[in-house]
Amino acid sequence: MSLQAHEFFAELCLPFHDSTVVGNTYYAAPVPGTPLRLRIDFSRTIYADTYGGLRLAVVHPDRGEIDVVALSFMDHGTFHRRDEAHNTNPNTSRYGTFGKYHSPGRPPWDGAVTTGLRDAIEQYTAVWFPGVWTASASNRMAGRTPHTAPAVPVTRSSARAR
Repeated sequence: MSLQAHEFFAELCLPFHDSTVVGNTYYAAPVPGTPLRLRIDFSRTIYADTYGGLRLAVVHPDRGEIDVVALSFMDHGTFHRRDEAHNTNPNTSRYGTFGKYHSPGRPPWDGAVTTGLRDAIEQYTAVWFPGVWTASASNRMAGRTPHTAPAVPVTRSSARAR
C-alpha cells in the first residue's frame, strides 16, 4: 500500500519550488545554482511497515550525504491528538507512529498535525539553505491584504473611578 507521500509532503507546505516526490521520498534543490540538495524520507521503526518520523539529509552530488537529522513524530507532537483521542498508550508500537496499513479512504498518516515538523524542517534547512524560508514568507505575505481593525471610540464616563 502507498504511504501517500506526495500528499503528506504537500501538507507540510515546504517552500522549495524545485522539488519532487519520487516513491516515498521528497527531493528538493532549495537554492538554485548550488550543488546541495535536500532529501526527506520517512524513518522506519523496529516494527515492519511502521514509520516514526522523518529523516532529512543534505546531499552533495559528489560527496554524498553531508549531514543527516532524524525528526521523530513523537518529539514534534505530530500524532499527539490522534493518540490521545484513541487512548493509545505511550508504551505501545502505535504511539507517535503510522503504518502503511490503514482505513480505506484515509491516508496512513491521518490525524497528523504537521506544524511542529514543519518548524523543525525550517530550523534545520535555514542552516544549510539560508534565506529560502524568508523569501517564501515574503512571497506569501505579498499576496495578503493587510487588515486593519477599526479603532474603538473612546468615551468619557461621568462617574469617578475609585
